[in-house]
Amino acid sequence: MNQLVYDFIKQNQDYILTEWMGIMKESTDERLIKVVSDRMFTQTSSEFIDMIITNVDSKNKEFTLKLSDFAEKVVQLGWPLTFVNEGLHKFTLIVINGMVEKGLVTPDNQVNLVNHLDKWATPINNEIVNIYTQTWERTVSMQKIALQELSAPLIPVLEGITVMPLIGTIDTERAKQIMENLLTGVVKHRSEVVLIDITGVPVVDTMVAHHIIQAAEAVRLVGAKCILCGIRPEIAQTIVNLGINLNEVITKNTLKKGIEVALELTSRKIVKVEG
Repeated sequence: MNQLVYDFIKQNQDYILTEWMGIMKESTDERLIKVVSDRMFTQTSSEFIDMIITNVDSKNKEFTLKLSDFAEKVVQLGWPLTFVNEGLHKFTLIVINGMVEKGLVTPDNQVNLVNHLDKWATPINNEIVNIYTQTWERTVSMQKIALQELSAPLIPVLEGITVMPLIGTIDTERAKQIMENLLTGVVKHRSEVVLIDITGVPVVDTMVAHHIIQAAEAVRLVGAKCILCGIRPEIAQTIVNLGINLNEVITKNTLKKGIEVALELTSRKIVKVEG
């Protein structure tokens, strides 16, 4: 890096940070600023400037490590890549303007200094985009896996009785996850009766009904009985209109009634005890 630029950055870190935070707050969507406290914004901004300044000395492992940590942090905070990308651009402007104010920029060295800063900032920007993208993709992938695991849980409620509550839309990928969790859970919990509760499924069309029937049939094949709960009137009408055969599946309109049937099937019942 140009020695003049290097000395200015190293000697004016606090000035650069203050100017940078002020400019970013003015130019950034208010919704982004509101999601974090002033303290967090100041701390994260300080880390960003510190990370860039680390690269002033040389391209080293310390910079890469700080960049990875920073990228992970801003992804978790929900800050967009445009914010980080714009941040580096603002940094270079603050450096140039600050040097102009101090009389360090002359007609003779102006073009050279600007070109030098641009050549220095471009690789950093590329690296920021690369690390940020990798971090974002890794985070999304982990969230997707977590959502898949939570989207079709099989919950043991009593010995031999398990419940799978389904909420939201069911597509082919999720249906596959439901089937896998269902069969694995039936064997793991040694379930005799499985209740599939579709109360939270807003729409039951041909595809969804087909997947549910497949799941019920799979449960029967591994030796357990299946009760389909949450059959609302509109869903019942849809199933009838579609001509879907539910003869092999016990259906109930509420989970409560399904539990009662499950108890009967396992030779149990709820008895009120007089206190």
